[in-house]
Amino acid sequence: MQAVVVNNEPLMEGIYRLTLEGRHGGKAGQFYMLRCWDSFPLLSRPISIHDLSEDSITFLYRVHGGGTELLSKLLPGNSLTLEGPYGNGFPSPQGRTALVGGGMGIAPLLLAAKEMPEADVYLGYSGEAFAESSFRSIRSSGGLTIISGGTILDSLEPHRYDTIMTCGPVPMMEELARRCAGSGASLYVSVEKRMACGIGACNGCAVETPSGIKKACVDGPVFPVEEVNFHDLALL
Repeated sequence: MQAVVVNNEPLMEGIYRLTLEGRHGGKAGQFYMLRCWDSFPLLSRPISIHDLSEDSITFLYRVHGGGTELLSKLLPGNSLTLEGPYGNGFPSPQGRTALVGGGMGIAPLLLAAKEMPEADVYLGYSGEAFAESSFRSIRSSGGLTIISGGTILDSLEPHRYDTIMTCGPVPMMEELARRCAGSGASLYVSVEKRMACGIGACNGCAVETPSGIKKACVDGPVFPVEEVNFHDLALL
């Protein structure tokens, strides 16, 4: 479908928040395939849902290659092609829940925080924080921890939670998995893989799991940590 740009706001160098008008479906952890070009680049770009309202959808993205460079040039009133929502999204929380994001991994967690109002939110940045004001607006009474520099994991006590959901750099998520081992918390990991179609037809986003090869676009992108091969993800 075609969607019209409401805003394409630069938050800091190379990071943008893109808002499109219209009624769009989806839930936290799902993604859409976006493109605003005809033939090159060949592939659309998979970008997770950052926020969703009755009349708009928002994506948070980093410029990394030709496709996202073209997205960053969009102006209000321009249109682009939007396909989705795809993927399984985050599961329903069970018990006390934490959402843990690192860097661009915070992108799917804003909608997750809205869908899970009782969840504690942990956001970590290696440098300057971005998009954090949106999280502060929905966690004004607490339940939000933000760290710039250092590691957000030092602020998290896994044994205090029944369910933890995370998205971020592979080393961060792998370390979180190590810290969660034996804590009793169920950990779910949102993985990133190169995607071509978004619907499972091309096998381009294969994920190695103990139960065989799965596809990040249809079986994921969210997997129980027991299904995740961090070495495979690190090769991306």
